Amino acid sequence: MPVADPADPRLADYTSLTDVALRRRLEPELGLFMAEGEKVIRRALEAGYPMRSLLLTPRWVEPMADLVAAAAAAGAPAWLVTEETAERLTGYHVHRGALAAMARLPLPDPAALLAAARRVAVFEDMVDHTNLGAAFRNAAALGVDAVLLTPGCADPLYRRAVKVSMGTVFKVPWARPGPWKRTAELLRGAGFTSAALCLAEDSITVDELADRNDERLALVFGTEGHGLSERALRACDLRVRIPMAAGVDSLNVAAASAVAFHVTRRR
Repeated sequence: MPVADPADPRLADYTSLTDVALRRRLEPELGLFMAEGEKVIRRALEAGYPMRSLLLTPRWVEPMADLVAAAAAAGAPAWLVTEETAERLTGYHVHRGALAAMARLPLPDPAALLAAARRVAVFEDMVDHTNLGAAFRNAAALGVDAVLLTPGCADPLYRRAVKVSMGTVFKVPWARPGPWKRTAELLRGAGFTSAALCLAEDSITVDELADRNDERLALVFGTEGHGLSERALRACDLRVRIPMAAGVDSLNVAAASAVAFHVTRRR
């Protein structure tokens, strides 16, 4: 259905997508998130997320005709807008051709996630959506069964995180257990060894951790720049470092997660 006015209230879900502060508040309140581009939209639908509506520019109508049909079958309107209207509405050039407003699903119970998992990632207060999306992509690619997020972590379903993850945030189950005390209790109760990635003097190398071949392992990563809090470090069973060369002391948290996930993968 063509829509010419970016102020049309029917397009409200798509307003000001580049206003991070606004979207962080608005999307969870409304129970929605944005999927951008054909591949990501398909992955969201495959994961069972209901479509609320679809926004397309004219040149993508034919290539994405089946997505328009999928929206119609779900009772979700497909809005057709010009590229200029899309840019005025969202705040950026929608070069991937399509946006879908998707309904969120309830988060799974953390204890149930852990009961079925062998390899888990825990992210403490990771606030950068790019890093979080990349870390989820690493988790999906390298055999991590579940992800736990502290209350201060960014939203994995924010548009930028979903986009960077290439939709893999829909493939790895995740939950927010709450404060560290609760998270530590859940991990311990489910039989996990918790390993904090840090630069502590008493840390073992990630290779030594891999040699232990723990049946259930939770790898814990801190925020960008400051790393893990003292509270998190005290809650973990082990402290682990990635050996470095050339005087480099650390990696970007997303890169560190990829190394740790690969080295400690199930054998």
